[in-house]
Amino acid sequence: MSQELPRASAVLVNSIEEMDPTPLLDRLRTFFNKLLLVGPLSLLPSTRPDSDSESESDPHSCLAWLGSQAPASVAYVGFGTIFVPPPSELAALAAGLEGSGAHFLWSLKEKHRGSLPAGFLERTRGRGLVVPWTPQPIVLGHVAVGAFINHCGHNSVLESIMGGVSIICRPFFGDQRINARVLSHVLGVAVDVKDEVLTKEGVMDALDLLLHRKEGKIMREKTVSLQQVVKNAIRETGSATNNMKAVLEIIKGST
Repeated sequence: MSQELPRASAVLVNSIEEMDPTPLLDRLRTFFNKLLLVGPLSLLPSTRPDSDSESESDPHSCLAWLGSQAPASVAYVGFGTIFVPPPSELAALAAGLEGSGAHFLWSLKEKHRGSLPAGFLERTRGRGLVVPWTPQPIVLGHVAVGAFINHCGHNSVLESIMGGVSIICRPFFGDQRINARVLSHVLGVAVDVKDEVLTKEGVMDALDLLLHRKEGKIMREKTVSLQQVVKNAIRETGSATNNMKAVLEIIKGST
């Protein structure tokens, strides 16, 4: 891939110009014929449910459950399909969710539920919903969601910003650690967990900060400001729109 990408007419990236540092983009552009940021791809129509397909796109009725919750009161937990915290951290995360008293929606496959503390699901029934899959972009856009516990992969970060939801970061590898650092220390829209390890106390404190304290309100406001930056990029004259037009011109020129 590294050998072929510089030969491509263009390299498309699921991001937007305004969210990536200019020196970084300038550096990347020295390697490619053309670098075009055309994100966020989570806004493509295929990722958004319509009234006829909602039962298929949300088979576990997450959106209906969220509809019964107060605004910015729910912690959504989702680590994608590849990475899952080790069993000890899953147990600590569950204990933190339970101890915090927060309402939560947790995307967790059945095969990992053996790591949860005994009786956790029964004790939290009513304020917690644990399901094997969620329509994440739509969940993050729901008014009830006030915090997102995640690994900070690039796609999840974009989806979180588009939803205006701040992240509690537990990165694993690759771009995730850099993303978490930028979100928490540069942009001020996320909370790091200490030593990149989920603990009961750490989860409780992070949730209290995001959902109840003034610092959390400020973070959410900053995230909403970033959300507007993304929306501007996909307007008719926005950077992502212009880059997509450039893609079409490249395709037309090659036919």
